[in-house]
Amino acid sequence: MVWRWASASVIGTSHIDTGDRLQDAYGVAQLCNGGVFAVVSDGAGSARLGAYGAWLTCRFLSVRVREWVRDKSNLPSDEELAGWIDELRDRIFAIATRRELKPREFAATLTAVIVTAGESITLQIGDSAVVGRNGADWEVLCWPENGEYASSTYFVTDDPEPRLNIIRSHCRYNAFALFSDGIGDLALSHLEQAAHAPFLVPMIRPVDAGLGAGRLISLSEKLAAYLASPSVCERTDDDKTLVLISKG
Repeated sequence: MVWRWASASVIGTSHIDTGDRLQDAYGVAQLCNGGVFAVVSDGAGSARLGAYGAWLTCRFLSVRVREWVRDKSNLPSDEELAGWIDELRDRIFAIATRRELKPREFAATLTAVIVTAGESITLQIGDSAVVGRNGADWEVLCWPENGEYASSTYFVTDDPEPRLNIIRSHCRYNAFALFSDGIGDLALSHLEQAAHAPFLVPMIRPVDAGLGAGRLISLSEKLAAYLASPSVCERTDDDKTLVLISKG
């Protein structure tokens, strides 16, 4: 399988107004077994080092997935995946201890997908989401999860343990979109609890038509410009990360 993608992460206008930095992070990689891996993480706005927590989450899982696929023919079990999250938490907690901070200062969400020829695995903690295209239809692989209170959600650093969702599917998805909660109102129909095809179909079309494999640089730059445009910022003032993946 040959995968290509366009990806971008832009700061929200609310963060620009307050002098904050971009809190989102992401990573995408073509795997040596012909699959693809993508991850999006959104650092908590209330966490002093949420941006670092998001970067560390993406970096850690990217390394673990590539190492696993290089050495194993099967995908990791749910227990192995949960163990990775525990290892990630231990690393964050150790960094927090050295800096004399609370782990909550590194709070970040997590959404990731691991795709091979016969199976896909979606990981989720928090209010980011993943949708997949099965044939011509878009399906929600994981719906954003909000916390007990308004404008709250779940994080990797939650105590005593994070709310980790692991979803396995044997559907042969030919495209995926991963996004942080800043894109949720555009890519999802909250009334129907479904993927919003009028947004997704035109967004994925240039990726489907792209040449070559890997990250489409020019298209990614255009995607970043679109996410920072007034037409999008009028609908959401949050950070916006969108990864669009298509199988060639």
